[in-house]
Amino acid sequence: MKKKERWIQHYSSSQKILLVGEGDFSFSACLARHFGSAVNMVATSSDSSGMVRTKHWSSETHLEELERLGCLVLYNVDVKEMNRHPILTHMQFDVIVFNFPHAGHFPSLCERNVQLIRMHRELLKSFFKSAREMLSGGGEIHVTHRDDYPYDRWKLEKLAKGAGLYLKEKVEFQKKDYPGYHNKRGGDINSNKTFPLNDCYTFKFSVITPKKEVGGDINDIDDDEEKEEDSASTGSFDDEVDGVLPVFSRLHLK
Repeated sequence: MKKKERWIQHYSSSQKILLVGEGDFSFSACLARHFGSAVNMVATSSDSSGMVRTKHWSSETHLEELERLGCLVLYNVDVKEMNRHPILTHMQFDVIVFNFPHAGHFPSLCERNVQLIRMHRELLKSFFKSAREMLSGGGEIHVTHRDDYPYDRWKLEKLAKGAGLYLKEKVEFQKKDYPGYHNKRGGDINSNKTFPLNDCYTFKFSVITPKKEVGGDINDIDDDEEKEEDSASTGSFDDEVDGVLPVFSRLHLK
């Protein structure tokens, strides 16, 4: 008997879901818990297994739950070139999720600093290009992001357009909709602490088709950077999982 499809906000137990840039894996665990299974999910971190546990002591419980529910957990996954990852390169996904992307925290750079904003843009520019190659037909890329200053200066939509994507929908993000989820700073400074979730949205992107025309020019981003240079300021700011082959049978293969 076919299991009943379960939904939590934009995510379904019938979708093949890739989650990247996870902190303590609490978001992945929230989805898996609601679905009652995680065999449709792959959850990843850019850090090693040991570093995840060092940075996020709260991850242990979530990782145990994900393993119990059948999730494939991968470490050392670079979102800028994940389509060339030895395991992920064989898979395609209905939804790729990147919650609160960030290029890192640096003592000498505050969030409004032009150099740091440029680093964020480069991260997302490469992520969009890589993720686009991993989508199944009709698939979506979801980026949850603050849309107030200075985060709006990242120019998310223009970066996505440069990778052949268009904004399909923009919906308000409420942390309470994902019980047990705790957003984490990551990086190397106060890694396990949360951060304010002001004016947050989930941006849903899809591949631009020949019939879909989207205005704007990604070169506008460079113009914006030049305008920001003069007003910018610096300052302080506060083993792969076993049994990979069976996973291939339940996830889309190229």
